[in-house]
Amino acid sequence: MSLQASLSLAADLPAAVTHETFPTPGTTSVLLGRDLFFDPILSGNRNISCATCHHPSLGSADGMSLALGEGGLGLGAARSADPANIPPRLIPRNAPALFNLGAREITTLFHDGRVSRDDSTRFGIRMPEGFALERPAPTLLAAQALLPLMSHDEMAGQPGENPVADAVAAGEIRGLHGAWQMLAARVEATPEYRRRFDAILGPNEPVHISDIGRALANFIAYEFRSSDSPFDAYLLGQSDALSPRQIAGMTLFYGKAQCSSCHSGTFQTDQKFHALGLPPLGPGKTRGLYGGEDHGRSYVTGDTTDSYRFRTPSLRNVTLTAPYGHNGAYTRLEDMVRHHLAPAEMLARYTPNRARLPQLSSPEADPYRPDPRELARIEAAIDIAPVTLTDPEVAAILDFLKSLEDPVMAGGGRLGPPPRVPSGLPLDPAPAPLPTPAAGPDLLAALARP
Repeated sequence: MSLQASLSLAADLPAAVTHETFPTPGTTSVLLGRDLFFDPILSGNRNISCATCHHPSLGSADGMSLALGEGGLGLGAARSADPANIPPRLIPRNAPALFNLGAREITTLFHDGRVSRDDSTRFGIRMPEGFALERPAPTLLAAQALLPLMSHDEMAGQPGENPVADAVAAGEIRGLHGAWQMLAARVEATPEYRRRFDAILGPNEPVHISDIGRALANFIAYEFRSSDSPFDAYLLGQSDALSPRQIAGMTLFYGKAQCSSCHSGTFQTDQKFHALGLPPLGPGKTRGLYGGEDHGRSYVTGDTTDSYRFRTPSLRNVTLTAPYGHNGAYTRLEDMVRHHLAPAEMLARYTPNRARLPQLSSPEADPYRPDPRELARIEAAIDIAPVTLTDPEVAAILDFLKSLEDPVMAGGGRLGPPPRVPSGLPLDPAPAPLPTPAAGPDLLAALARP
């Protein structure tokens, strides 16, 4: 069966991935970036790495709805609070997957898009206020990689715990005595890192935080490049790469179900911002009367019409990246699909047992205390239209989404963790198997019936 014969909407299908889709990073920088990615040296307290929340074995994330960041012990579902350094709160947003973020077409990063390409800004990359780049970044990913290092809850630690956290609290990020320079100096003082940067920078060039960001980005771009799924094979003309049910699901995805109205392009994302009406799970970005609130894109633009809008995620390897949503509200992919079909109804009936949350004994850790007024505001902001599908049609879409899974990524990435890191600090332990999501008492299947 030809591609055109299988789909009347063939023109809506993305172009196949080619060599030009991705830059080609050098091997030396990729391997250096791998060590930095897994090395806790880049955290304020030297106790958490980039990989802790973005592990190749956990779908380039951490397998949890909301992460237990700095102050946690273990990995994935086994991660728990360090009794000697208990985190004050969960990370307010779900750790996003890193698949294909090195592609040339990616122009916006983070759930709220606070890092984006913008030719009107310095070096052509818009950064959050107070975090302007000191030097040009070769890619958007190289700029983005510098920000989690500066988050108290993610990697920097809390004020009073270390000089990096204190500098961040004082707003001293850039410059000779800023937090970025402190981390760069740590790396430079590690003999093995200095020798390896010599090969890239030259022996007399000090290591700058931008050099660290470039190496991290090159590793992420290589490790999590995902372009060998059955769907990719189908786009390249292998007509038997998808099963009949997957082809039926693809037809729905790009047609009746209207999924591609937002999940368009090579990697099934329009890189725009939409309000899906997801429930206010977790601590949020601001504290409301009853619990956390997260107004999403409006924090970046200052425009209230952007409230509750979040960036459309790529769907590549979506079957590996549970939980789903900007705050991980749904552990099951089917629940997330059904939320798209009936967002207001799913919001009204949401219960936090649909999420997968770490345990944290803290007033900030109550996962779901919705304010009725906030729920009403979230519902009013919904900008996707309900769609009616039958249960078999939902099942076909789920089958199609499975075809976006790259077997290399399912196997834990291209390189995986190094055996050791130059700092000598311990690597994260192997992740525990994630629990299988329970079906729950109410899948809202009736909403999918005509």
